[in-house]
Amino acid sequence: MKKIKVFVFASGGGTNAEKLFNYFKDSDRVEMSRMVCNKEGAKVFDRAAKFGVESTLITNEQAADSAFLIDLCKEADFIVLAGYLRKIPAGFIQQFPERIVNIHPSLLPKYGGKNFYGEKVHLAVLENKEKETGITIHYVNENFDEGRIIAQLHTKLEEKDDLAAVQRKVQILEHAYFPFVVEQEVLKIEQ
Repeated sequence: MKKIKVFVFASGGGTNAEKLFNYFKDSDRVEMSRMVCNKEGAKVFDRAAKFGVESTLITNEQAADSAFLIDLCKEADFIVLAGYLRKIPAGFIQQFPERIVNIHPSLLPKYGGKNFYGEKVHLAVLENKEKETGITIHYVNENFDEGRIIAQLHTKLEEKDDLAAVQRKVQILEHAYFPFVVEQEVLKIEQ
């Protein structure tokens, strides 16, 4: 049986990408076949190498070029954004309808959109004294963080929680659930 080829796009440290690589390393149905990154020297390159996942460095200009990305990903069946901080061009999204998944560190629609990523999201959650936060796993459309929601996982916040505590709680959810949810979506291709 031919494996489903998944390309992972990332921009930084790559902890979520590493969880994906590890989760699927022995899969007989899904192959993490390439990691694409737009940031030279990002730690995600080391994480991909550790699992034997081929890596490609792209420029921000290439990241905005639908034709370039379509050609780069011509062997991909599914795309996963794991901490990728560039807007996905519309032409590329049209090439992979309902086959590009993103993870966002808040309960969308709260704290989503342009310039809401990573620490900025957590600081906004703290400033607004939210009682909970979490993650949203969603399909990508032409607007930042507005694609159809696949799953949301929640975690309670306490008054004493600082930035590090919020980051830790959200990362626990990401690492525990992201690979499983991605697997469920990827395997729908076989149906």
